[in-house]
Order: sequence, then structure tokens, then C-alpha cells
Amino acid sequence: MKVTIKMNHSAINQLKNAALKSVEMTAEAVKTDIVTSQVVPKNVGELEKSAFVDTKKLNKKGVARIIYDSPYARRLYWHPEYDFRTDKNPNAQGKWMDSYIDGENKDFARNAFKKLYKQNAKGLIK
Repeated sequence: MKVTIKMNHSAINQLKNAALKSVEMTAEAVKTDIVTSQVVPKNVGELEKSAFVDTKKLNKKGVARIIYDSPYARRLYWHPEYDFRTDKNPNAQGKWMDSYIDGENKDFARNAFKKLYKQNAKGLIK
């Protein structure tokens, strides 16, 4: 038996690029869902506005991170016992990203990535 394998490098590169683009878009989708869910503590909105998707490790490790870059973000995130005001964001809480890690939204990123990857692969994935 003889087997010949021909690699379609163009398609492989297209899939790699689609995966990286989909990771970034997934992180943006999660960030948007966090805003829509109104779980970030809010006084004037600076904490919520400080959020951005960091893609520094995207090309090397395929990782995108959501970062809240305000002086008090860490303090508010790690102290869910605080009595957060709920007049502007009714679901304000500490550890607002935990539901995406192991809570009710844990499949959100996976499902968003699958949809976006299929879309960005432009027909290479059925």
C-alpha cells in the first residue's frame, strides 16, 4: 500500500488566521456581554470604560485577555462582599467574570468561538 499526502498550506494558513481572528473576536464578544449583563460596578463608568482586549499573546500562544485598567479594578473585583450600588448597573458585583469561567456563562466563549471560527474560515469548516 502506498499513501501520498499533499498538504494544502494555503488552507492551513487560512485556518490559523481564522482561529487567531476568532479568539480576538470571542474576547470582544465576552467583553460586550459583560457590559450588556450590567455586572461591572459602576459609579461614573470609568471602570467599565477601562476594559479592553489585550492581544499581545495572540500570535504566540493564541491568547486574548480582557483587562480592566483602572486603579481600583483589582480591589473591586476581588471583594465581592462590598455593597455595590445597583442604580446604574443592577447586577453589579465583584468577580464579575467568574460566571464566564465556571458559572452559568461558562459555555459563552466556547460557543462564540465555534460560531466565529466557522464564519472566519470561509467555508473550510462545515
